[in-house]
Amino acid sequence: MSERIQEGKPPPVSRLRLGTELERIAEQLKLLARAQDELHELYEAVLSREVELSVVLELIVSTAMELVGARYGALGVLDANGENLALFVPVGLSEQERADLAGVEHPRGRGLLGHLITHPAPLRVDGISGHPDSAGFPPGHPAMRTLLGAPISIRGKIYGDLYLSERRDGRPFDGRDEGLIVALAGAAALAIDDARLYEQTRRDAERFQRLLLPRLPDDLEPFEAAAAYSPATTPGHVGGDWYDALLVPEKACAAVIGDVVGHDLQAAAAMAQTRNMLRALLYDRRTSPSVVLTHLDRTLQAITENPVTTACLARIEPAPSAGWTLRWSTAGHPPPLLITPDRWARYLPAEPDLPLGIDTSRRRHDHTHPLPTDATVVFFTDGLVEHRDHSFEVGLQRLAVIATAHANSPLADLVHTLIDEHPSDGHDDMAVLAIRTPHT
Repeated sequence: MSERIQEGKPPPVSRLRLGTELERIAEQLKLLARAQDELHELYEAVLSREVELSVVLELIVSTAMELVGARYGALGVLDANGENLALFVPVGLSEQERADLAGVEHPRGRGLLGHLITHPAPLRVDGISGHPDSAGFPPGHPAMRTLLGAPISIRGKIYGDLYLSERRDGRPFDGRDEGLIVALAGAAALAIDDARLYEQTRRDAERFQRLLLPRLPDDLEPFEAAAAYSPATTPGHVGGDWYDALLVPEKACAAVIGDVVGHDLQAAAAMAQTRNMLRALLYDRRTSPSVVLTHLDRTLQAITENPVTTACLARIEPAPSAGWTLRWSTAGHPPPLLITPDRWARYLPAEPDLPLGIDTSRRRHDHTHPLPTDATVVFFTDGLVEHRDHSFEVGLQRLAVIATAHANSPLADLVHTLIDEHPSDGHDDMAVLAIRTPHT
């Protein structure tokens, strides 16, 4: 007959311990379920191009710390050779602890961290200072006694290690903690892998886009030209901004700037295709910008599936008497910005025609404006002035102020200044092209 607990008598200490342990396991299971949801959201964010790798790493560390109740956590990323830490992401340090470590380099993979690199297996240490591979801590480092580490492996290759130290309840890490962190490291590897692949794709796409952008001719005499381009700050954004300038018959200079709708490789490829077609038309047809854009629009619609594109095409040609004439046609694009010889910037407003790729039957128009010697015409894409918090007109006004303030700068410096000090929110690509008429 089993022994019964007498009414009013407290249960044995062993049963109390078991109850406490079961409560802890239940709490950890809840945290694990929450961590699973967070990792799933993180994974979806990576796939939808909403986060960068650095954000992924910090969220993984924070989730691991919460899962086992750790005071400190970090994630170390190995270099290309897999021998040292190229990146170290610490989490949990207070402001004072960070101040105490000011000037101290991040760990490079020595001591126990190096042990985890050379022995990629879970590691639990109850006394860091007593471990034979311990190399001690640098001055100002917070005191740490315990360590729980787990490798993060991607397709059989070690990407880095997850480190945790000091449980908040003061107890050493145990086997359940180790199992949870190993499971988390395995799940986190998927999100990290996708983030890495995406970042590599984005870098390749940006390089591809830069390669597609033309290099302005070294000799545009008697004109001077300069251009600048900057990609969007939005992760995963690859734009279709483009520009070009070239000498054409009748002693004129043709200049164009455009923006293909879309933020992917298709937009970048369409940009190159459109630019090359336009170059051929400029040489083949000695006609006004509006006629060239009309032929370009019809050609693109007939033989391509390119997206909608805005563009501004201009010719700077000798005036009948003296000076120069700017003749331009705009396909849904921002107006040119004229900087006069006395270095004041103002826009040349004109009702824009439809962008390319919408309706080829609609008539396009030319606009003209006289240009004196030593005048500068600035063409730009809307990414330079668009901002979520104010109107497009406000962005245009601010750009004109910046251009006026730096109007005396050399042309190459001017276009880069407009990019650097842009009034936009940076969510879109930015391109600037400037053409200056001869001094005499």
